[in-house]
Amino acid sequence: MKTPSSRRKKKPDEKLNLVPIMDAVFIFIFFLLMSAQFLQVMEIGSDIPIVSETEPPKKDKDPLVLQLKIEEKGLTLLAGVNPRVVGRFNRAPDGLYELDALHQKLVEIKKSNLDEESIILQPEWDISYDEIIKIMDTVRLIKNTDEAIFKKDKDGIEQKVKTLFAKIIFGNLMS
Repeated sequence: MKTPSSRRKKKPDEKLNLVPIMDAVFIFIFFLLMSAQFLQVMEIGSDIPIVSETEPPKKDKDPLVLQLKIEEKGLTLLAGVNPRVVGRFNRAPDGLYELDALHQKLVEIKKSNLDEESIILQPEWDISYDEIIKIMDTVRLIKNTDEAIFKKDKDGIEQKVKTLFAKIIFGNLMS
């Protein structure tokens, strides 16, 4: 008896060649990475002004409500519920804001309002990001060269004040 010819000729198992497909995928990924534009995302942390229907608690002293209007021509520092101008700081001849004078005025205000921590910044829409950051640093930080400011904590122990007005609120985000 003779074996059928289909059994005698064993066909080798055909395997799929994945190398060209893998090469194409890696080249595609390479071109995607090379054509992508990587953006540096910057974020400024800020509190939102509180809007409430209830009456605020009564205090012996009127709140400071410190505001800083940032305009192209200069800075205007306002204080009080009915804002009054506390200081004006123009741009220097080199085009930069007079941040040292602003800082000295804020140190003076901090000495008489030790418990106050917040300030409202109101920049115009065309003020650059770098200028806002420089102003925020001026408003927030006490320099090493500044006179030390002390305040009593709840236990009556004097503690050195480490920041001027650290709670920065942007007052005109919608404009």
